[in-house]
Amino acid sequence: MSTHEFPVEAGHILMFARAIGDENPAYTDRRSEAAAEFGDALAPPTFVIASAQFNPEYELRPKRGHAWLGSAKDPSGAPPDDAGWLHAEQHFEYSRPIIAGETLKVTEREGETWDKGSRSGGTLKFVERLVEYRSVATGALVVLSRFVYVLPLPAEAKK
Repeated sequence: MSTHEFPVEAGHILMFARAIGDENPAYTDRRSEAAAEFGDALAPPTFVIASAQFNPEYELRPKRGHAWLGSAKDPSGAPPDDAGWLHAEQHFEYSRPIIAGETLKVTEREGETWDKGSRSGGTLKFVERLVEYRSVATGALVVLSRFVYVLPLPAEAKK
């Protein structure tokens, strides 16, 4: 389990909304009808994914002096066993909108794991990761995110 804080900044929301091509004024103008109801700009529904950049333990972030998987054709130093998982599903359950100016406490934990037969006759291993986003000010749950990954087969199982 890991925990970190995620400051929700209006500029960060603006850049995220532009990056995904969403021009909804609720994300860029605190005076818009939707944002005015909550007092400031609101974040797009998938915005919480950006919280990873505030997690010092985020496994895809390069760290000085450590091998890193990288994003090119070949890993830039990380062992091949560190690669190969597939992001299969992602779900977001909102209790309320995320509002610029608040800070969220992010807590990640393991969920369920299960095996499922594949079409080729092998077995796939699924792993669930649950991420809670709670208001630092009130402790209330704002978003629950559920990620499902498919893990690669162990090397000995591929032979």
